[in-house]
Amino acid sequence: MRKLLYILFHFFLRLTLLAVGMIVSVVTYNTLNFTSLQLKVPAVEQPPISDDAVQRLSDAIRFPTVSFPDRIDSSAFRQFKSYVKRSYPLVDSLLQLTTVNDFSLLYKWPGQTQSLQPILLMAHIDVVPVDEKQAAQWTQPPFSGAVTDGYIWGRGALDDKVNIMAVLEAFELLLAQGYQPQRSIYLACGHDEEIGGTNGARAIARRLEQQGVRLEYVLDEGSVIITDALKGLNQPAALIGTSEKGYVTLRLDVHLEEGGHSSMPPQQSAISILTKAVTQLTDHPFPARMNGPIRPLLEQLGPEMEQPFKSIFANLWLFKGAVKQQLAASPSTNAVLRTTTAPTVIEGGFKENVLPTDASAKINFRILPGETIESTISYVRTIIADTRVEVRTENTGFKADPSPVSSTDAFGFQVVQKTCKEIFPQVVAVPALVIAGTDSRHYQPVCDNIYRFLPVHLSKADLKRIHGFDERIGVEAYKDMIGFYRQLLLNSTK
Repeated sequence: MRKLLYILFHFFLRLTLLAVGMIVSVVTYNTLNFTSLQLKVPAVEQPPISDDAVQRLSDAIRFPTVSFPDRIDSSAFRQFKSYVKRSYPLVDSLLQLTTVNDFSLLYKWPGQTQSLQPILLMAHIDVVPVDEKQAAQWTQPPFSGAVTDGYIWGRGALDDKVNIMAVLEAFELLLAQGYQPQRSIYLACGHDEEIGGTNGARAIARRLEQQGVRLEYVLDEGSVIITDALKGLNQPAALIGTSEKGYVTLRLDVHLEEGGHSSMPPQQSAISILTKAVTQLTDHPFPARMNGPIRPLLEQLGPEMEQPFKSIFANLWLFKGAVKQQLAASPSTNAVLRTTTAPTVIEGGFKENVLPTDASAKINFRILPGETIESTISYVRTIIADTRVEVRTENTGFKADPSPVSSTDAFGFQVVQKTCKEIFPQVVAVPALVIAGTDSRHYQPVCDNIYRFLPVHLSKADLKRIHGFDERIGVEAYKDMIGFYRQLLLNSTK
């Protein structure tokens, strides 16, 4: 028996060593063949950008083009339009301008070859309001457009008036040189993106559809160039959004026939039932998925990483669990792994000694491509598993399924990626998932390949400035944006 045990022990030891050896061999082979997918293009020297361009952005920020759910300040939007007309005389005289629903702007620069599908660049005029309580915390007043300490400060410096002005600057530079594009170029500027884009981007897209326009690609705001995107990546990552998450807010309602006095509470009240439901959702997040748009992101970032991260990303078949755990540890990377659950509003009760019969909560979900609003509702009901909790969508709230995933092999992605490498040679330019929503979803009927990328270099701390306080952009970063759009137009329309 002892001899048999000895033989079996050595047999399984050899088998284990053989398996380990095979795994090491496969890991080594995959790592050695995990080579860079980055384009090899030389940097392009850009013409100098005048400080007058900086001043024009500064002036544009001073118009408080705020959109509210029920109104806009029409005077500010009209003043902004007049300012643009005065500031870009070549654009005003040589390009075709259509005003849509009073405040949205659609520019067209006709191309010389009508057989080529046009491209469309997007931005939005409106900005979010400034919380009066936060206004005093701003280093510079939120609508001052102050240029100081190497930055341009104010609402719209990042989201998204900066995009309009940078594209118009690029237009004006090329028009001054007598440039004539081969394909037509559109610039679409919606006026209500921050409240859903119904009267702006959607109306423009419908107009193009009615005219029979089919676009080669669309480029909207979205992801940015970010430092320290992932642990182990030493280069900044230019994240070119190929898709965006869906959006829905679900309302949870609990209605009981009886409330009562707080001195005689039942085992479960409307509030406790609701609280348990919300806790169930936050304790049981949606499954993390590494298929869909995150897979090409990891495949293109991985070869640029230092060891041991390069080997890990080259062998996701072995290390998938560890990578998921690493990504899930940070809110920003966890959001690209799964449909996220965010309780945002909870209501119930009106007096401290009265048990309410009704309680409600609103939960916001950002839906991963591959899932839908309907599958989200089904998952929520399954996790709550309580018929006393009614689950429904908000009747008046915005909702949208995730966008389709645009191709990384298409002309649009390749030209955006190439331009990134030419203007920002130090970056790794990769496809990515945009976790927020943009106006670009409205253009799906007229374009198959929609990309979302704001060509500005930000730190993770800077991301909080978008919709937050102290929104700003570096002066040199803004000049690089203008250079990016100028080069993108040249690359797209030769």
